[in-house]
Amino acid sequence: MKSVRALCGAVATAIFIAGAAGAHAQVWPTRTIRLISPFPAGSASDTTARVVVNKLSELLGQSIAVEPQAGAGGIIGFEMVAKAAPDGYTFVTSSSSMANGAVMHAHLPYDVLRDFIPVAMFGSQPNVLVASKKDGFKTVADLVAAAKAKPGTLTFASAGIGSTSHMAGERFRLATHIDVRHVPFRENGLTEVMAGRIDYYFVPLAAAASVLGTGKLTALAVSTPKRAALLPDVPTVAEAGYPAAESDFWVGLSAPAKTPMSIVNKMHDATEKALQDPAVKEHLFKIGVVPELMSVEQFGAFFKKDYASTMQLAKDAHIQPVD
Repeated sequence: MKSVRALCGAVATAIFIAGAAGAHAQVWPTRTIRLISPFPAGSASDTTARVVVNKLSELLGQSIAVEPQAGAGGIIGFEMVAKAAPDGYTFVTSSSSMANGAVMHAHLPYDVLRDFIPVAMFGSQPNVLVASKKDGFKTVADLVAAAKAKPGTLTFASAGIGSTSHMAGERFRLATHIDVRHVPFRENGLTEVMAGRIDYYFVPLAAAASVLGTGKLTALAVSTPKRAALLPDVPTVAEAGYPAAESDFWVGLSAPAKTPMSIVNKMHDATEKALQDPAVKEHLFKIGVVPELMSVEQFGAFFKKDYASTMQLAKDAHIQPVD
């Protein structure tokens, strides 16, 4: 009899908890949501997220505060979210750069795959291969020929070791079999290329869009399988003869692990509605971002595949963690 009462009590408790969780999800959100941006204002991930946030906030009926927490290649911001309460009030702008920490550091204060739930994809964009106008390169073939003529002389910039721009540069180096020097920058990499002190740079289109019309850079190729709508005259790396150099830069939204799936699904659905808003689509188009609609499950599978690909590339390129 006692065991029956205990069982009934346990069942009642489980029903109460499930009911409370369901009620919480129905009323969520009741206060401001924090969106941690782990990279500086003006970066491709930060710029893309801010385009979507206003509409997303409107759809959810609550403000979303974009909170910059840049530093250590994104590690500071990602750690904050990994350790935040999984209550649906803290999210992070996730991107191709999320794997950077694992490339750069053997020991992180979080696990990229275990400590986050991929919620929704915002969109993807090409990395643009830009070269200094001063070098006189007109095509990818020109750049490759110059690199092979003087091995170890040409330089390429990146936003840091293990960054998306670094990995795109390494993918290009391996595909073209050239010997070039990598020069990482925390900032101002594009400025160095424009000044002619660095030869080339693979940079996300959203970050390069504002300077492509300065006349100081030549866009040689885009890294995606299709040409970018903003740069219709710029060939793809595959058209240039190097399909193995293909890559893209994606941006999305992730939450701390153990965030209730009811909240994850609600945030996902609101994000997809925001991405289909004409004004949002037009603004994303202007920065070269193509919206991507994926289910939570599809985004999770995509995230794992992208992470594995980045780690394999780091191995192939012999990139060693700094600690």
